[in-house]
Amino acid sequence: MQTDRPESPADPDPARRKRLLAARAAHWERTRRVTFVLLALWLATGFCTVFFARELSTLSLFDWPLSFYMAAQGASLIYLAIIGVYALLMRRLDRRFARELREGAA
Repeated sequence: MQTDRPESPADPDPARRKRLLAARAAHWERTRRVTFVLLALWLATGFCTVFFARELSTLSLFDWPLSFYMAAQGASLIYLAIIGVYALLMRRLDRRFARELREGAA
């Protein structure tokens, strides 16, 4: 069967392939770690503020009980911050991964 693309030869450098696979595994591990930490923060703001509402009502923010403020305003602001932090960290991780790929290809 004839194709327009030339067949790619097997990678002659197994050490290079090993470096690239290690970089990919490290990138995936970092991505999962960032995702886990931010999901834990999301859980803490979404669930724990409701679960501990009575205890949080003893604290005040702008003369409002903290539990009320977190339910009305704070949780939404924290969610936006989580999205921003995720975008920033993933941009850094992706750039680092691209740099490791370039170094591994050399």
